[in-house]
Amino acid sequence: MVNRRTAVLLTSTLVALALGITGCTQKQAPSGTNAGASKAAVTSPAPSSTVDPAKLVFSTPRDATDVNPVTPVKVAVNHGVLSSVVMTNADGLVVKGQLAADKASWSSAEDLGYGKTYQIKAVAANQEGQLTTDTSSFTTLTPNNQTMPYIQTASGDAVPPGVTFGVGQVIRIHFDESIPDHAAAMKAIKVTTTPAQTGGFSWLSNTDLYWRTAEYMKPGTKVTIAANVYGKNLGNDLYGQADTSTWFKVGDSHISVADDTTKLVKVYTNGVLVKTMKTSMGRHTSIPGDNGKPIDLRTNSGPHVVVDGETKIDMNSASFGLSKGENSYRTTVPVGVRISYDGEYVHWADWSVWAQGNTDTSHGCLNVSPDDAWWFYHYSRPGDIVDVHNTGRKLAEWNSGYWTVSYAEWIANGARS
Repeated sequence: MVNRRTAVLLTSTLVALALGITGCTQKQAPSGTNAGASKAAVTSPAPSSTVDPAKLVFSTPRDATDVNPVTPVKVAVNHGVLSSVVMTNADGLVVKGQLAADKASWSSAEDLGYGKTYQIKAVAANQEGQLTTDTSSFTTLTPNNQTMPYIQTASGDAVPPGVTFGVGQVIRIHFDESIPDHAAAMKAIKVTTTPAQTGGFSWLSNTDLYWRTAEYMKPGTKVTIAANVYGKNLGNDLYGQADTSTWFKVGDSHISVADDTTKLVKVYTNGVLVKTMKTSMGRHTSIPGDNGKPIDLRTNSGPHVVVDGETKIDMNSASFGLSKGENSYRTTVPVGVRISYDGEYVHWADWSVWAQGNTDTSHGCLNVSPDDAWWFYHYSRPGDIVDVHNTGRKLAEWNSGYWTVSYAEWIANGARS
């Protein structure tokens, strides 16, 4: 049995023991720590982001000058995607552009102007959606001079889109400035034939580049000509003013063969003889001109490229240096087809019907009867061929005689298209 004294001592001992345990194990809490919180409730600092910011890359250096206006301007992004790209000119007008499907790049989609300043503002986002914005500006080159190309027939007429020409048509690209670098100009011009046929260029002057095929074109051919000279240096800082293009189609083959031996003109459509006309060609003689030098009256031999049909033609011998004397003349001819640049025609000549088919009486033209002249006028189109034989006088290349030279000779002064 525990007595009262023993119970008091036991209670005192237990209290002292409890106080001793709590007093000797308590430590000072670290500064900034909630001493009353459990270990699981302590808040740790948030880790820093490991995702790189989006970085914009401009193809044109910032504040660049002399930028070519036809070279596409590009914007790319690393570590993200493009949100927007806006390119404007000095007037605030927006330049057309194309964003790639993956939004990793953007490219301008139209030519720029010469000597113009442009600004670009681009925005991109990284994987966490953080935005990066950057701007840039540049200025395009200013040419020392510019030249405009004109697509024409060899005779200098316009080539409206979709017009029909004959199988022998020759095309001229006329520049309004002398071209220093012929190779650069030819590289900028593309001629496409459908179906494909071999064709090539020849320079007959520093402003005139001509194109023809190796052989007469096939009926039904489509020919497309594109002079893409804008932004191209054609030598000595001469740049193309603007691009231009057109196309034409080729009709049936119309080839007429005029033989001075037989004094007949045989007309063939797609190789089939469709008409025979009697003719009187140029006399086989020379007469003195106004300057005292002889004028050869013979018709030129060789393939002539038809220029065009005409009515009410003012024919004047003064045009080739014969304004006086018994051999001079001036008359209005009702109808004819011009076949060269020095005044040769297949034309109405009611005054020489008696000589047609047997005697040469003209100053170089092919005289035919009124009925035949009208028929040939309605039949012919620019680019048809009138091939004259056996006169003894050769047609010059510049005088619509582009087919008098071989194809090898033709491209020796140019290059294949």
